[in-house]
Amino acid sequence: MTYTADTWPIAAKMNFGPLTEEGTLTVDAGERVWQDQMLQVAEFGFDAMDPMDDWIPLADLDDQQFALFQKVAKDNGLSVPAVSIGRQSVVDVDRGAKNVQMIHRTIERAAELGATIINIGFQQALTQAQKDALWFWLADGHKDDPKLRDLAIERVREVADHAQKVGMQVSLEMYEDTYVGTPDDAVSFYKDVDHPAVGLNPDIGNLIRLHRPMEKYDVMHEKVFPYANYWHAKNYIRDEDPATGSYMSAPVPLEIGTMNYRQLIRRAIQLGFNGPFMVEHYGSDWLAVGAANRDYIRQVLRGALRTFRDQK
Repeated sequence: MTYTADTWPIAAKMNFGPLTEEGTLTVDAGERVWQDQMLQVAEFGFDAMDPMDDWIPLADLDDQQFALFQKVAKDNGLSVPAVSIGRQSVVDVDRGAKNVQMIHRTIERAAELGATIINIGFQQALTQAQKDALWFWLADGHKDDPKLRDLAIERVREVADHAQKVGMQVSLEMYEDTYVGTPDDAVSFYKDVDHPAVGLNPDIGNLIRLHRPMEKYDVMHEKVFPYANYWHAKNYIRDEDPATGSYMSAPVPLEIGTMNYRQLIRRAIQLGFNGPFMVEHYGSDWLAVGAANRDYIRQVLRGALRTFRDQK
């Protein structure tokens, strides 16, 4: 599909969390809570959302709950261009097979919602140290086992076959210390999967925030943009002092972080990127920042499409 800057799907990450303000599970809360939360998103000008499984796991909804979910989304004018699944690795040594089945169920639900992308990754549950940290990425987390890489490829192909049958694609989210944890590793894994319904999510924000040596952000994006089909867009301030080995990072809106998103979006469009965006932000008012990021992306798209598509 050919999008304009105004019709390009830019989804809000539904970052309300798995618990309601009363402390009950959001997935079981029903219409009152779902309506309130989706309306908040719509009131900030969103017409699309990514109902990630850390909010409401679609795979766990029964038919009656799912019908209600569809109704509330429609009532609030929220489409679902993509559904992301986090920390449900297909090669988790304890739950890998169950996670694969959960992804299959999510694909079915996502297709019914009209989504074109199912986003998965290999990140796993937060460690206690990550839960205790101010920002979870400041503590060490799971590291993928190279011995399970072939199994990961096999299982990604399996879910990609399913996605392809219902008109969707799989996007592999870049995340540190996983099989797609660096641009080079991500491209290598993508090529080894070798499936027409698989692409990459160039979520370099997951990497630029780390307190470790890092390639220049534009170099990293350049490596993965040709294979991108969905984009979790977020930005950080990053500072590093080679003299002392110290690092600092903190989440900020797209337009004021270390990464120049106008440059990046224009380059992605130049290379043919045509996938949805999801705006994601940690800390402060994630919804307000997400809305500002959405408007910023649309403004950048206007110039990028004019330069690289409409004048050709």
